[in-house]
Amino acid sequence: MEYKTIYGPAMGSFVEKKSEFIGHIAPVKTNEQAVEFINSIKSQHRKARHNVYAYILRDGNISRYSDDGEPQGTGGVPVLDVLQKEGLTDVCVVVTRYFGGILLGGGGLVRAYSHGCKLAVDAAKIMIMCECSEITVKCDYSFYGKLTYVVPEFEVKMKSENFADDVTVQMFVKSEKAQELKDKLIDLSNGTVVIDEVTKLWADFA
Repeated sequence: MEYKTIYGPAMGSFVEKKSEFIGHIAPVKTNEQAVEFINSIKSQHRKARHNVYAYILRDGNISRYSDDGEPQGTGGVPVLDVLQKEGLTDVCVVVTRYFGGILLGGGGLVRAYSHGCKLAVDAAKIMIMCECSEITVKCDYSFYGKLTYVVPEFEVKMKSENFADDVTVQMFVKSEKAQELKDKLIDLSNGTVVIDEVTKLWADFA
């Protein structure tokens, strides 16, 4: 299992027929966090005509949007559509519009809000979150070389290495590969390694 989200806030902007569109994106995990982000953008842009938004949450499979005064279906839906096409979740986007005096029409608004959202998405750093196990391996120094040779086969993400009387290595491995990795290390070490495992965590494998 995996899902795609972003590391942190980002933004992008452009001007269309004298109207400025500013896309803002941020990672959120709850309705409360999404509303807080939306309100923070609104407070930053009090003089803007519209602050259209959409967000998608993994927990509860929630998606919400608002046209914020634009004609129905010309703001929030296009923003949500971009997020869905990009496969993003646990994200919120607000596209701010400073009206320039020239009407864009329904099709123009859809394209503008879609583009504002896409600019924010493109500016963000993508994070691929995978269900995984956190594994701690304790071994002697003579086995450490074999360990470092083997683990890349399992696409692990290293967390830490500690060199004391023994070597202690902490790593993340995707859940479906965890048992195979443990079996391989135990076999190679003739059962001398000590392995502790914490299951069902989410870690970034981007």
